[in-house]
Amino acid sequence: MSNPIIAITGAGSGIGRALAQLAHNRGYRLALADINFATIETLRLELGLDETQCLTSELDVSNFEAVKAWRDSIQNAFGGVDIVINNAGIALIANAETQSNQDIARVMDVNFWGVVHGSKAFLPLLRQSKDPHLVNVSSIFGIMAVPSQSAYNASKFAVRGYTEALRQEVEEDGIHVCCVHPGGIKTNIVKSATILNTDTNREQAMADFDTMAPTTPAQAAQTIFKAIDRRQKRCLIGRDAKWMSLLTRLFPESYPRWLPVKPE
Repeated sequence: MSNPIIAITGAGSGIGRALAQLAHNRGYRLALADINFATIETLRLELGLDETQCLTSELDVSNFEAVKAWRDSIQNAFGGVDIVINNAGIALIANAETQSNQDIARVMDVNFWGVVHGSKAFLPLLRQSKDPHLVNVSSIFGIMAVPSQSAYNASKFAVRGYTEALRQEVEEDGIHVCCVHPGGIKTNIVKSATILNTDTNREQAMADFDTMAPTTPAQAAQTIFKAIDRRQKRCLIGRDAKWMSLLTRLFPESYPRWLPVKPE
């Protein structure tokens, strides 16, 4: 493709920011969205891009009408889209019994419904592309479950199931659909997570996460673009993700005994 158009949610930090930087290096035109508008505007200025090259939008992915409006703004600015990466996500650390339904709903609204909204909104535009790609970011926690992550696990398992079914539905349309499962990535997701009803404080959670996050966002972005280039259906990021995926296949019931994460 010549100067393809890529749309990325959650582009203000972590993997999303690294994806935007790498896409720029590849010569793509960027449509970046984040609930924190200042982060993507700062990134646009750092990249030295004007609005004809990089469209920035404040976006709450849990709002379907807002996602459709974002899609329309991309079509108006660039005439279409070639790659859509539904990356936005939030974390919740809380015990299943005591977390509120409202807490669970917020995680599902962003992590699962955000992917659904992005997929449904952009499929019509992707069908017009000569080389369309839809990338939905799940997690290794969409393959395995751990204590204090029941809501997050549920949201990421849902992304996996939705994406794998959707891929089969649109395969004849020539749309490449990939589900991404990052392992531990050195991002601020734990720092910004909601932590409730456990014995873990934020400092301890961040320290534990840092010891189990061997992959940088830049490395994750490289792996995702390799998956796009190769039209992979599933993308595991990091040796930890590959190991844990294998572990759950070999020991679908007993894998928790080999995990470093223990119940609170």
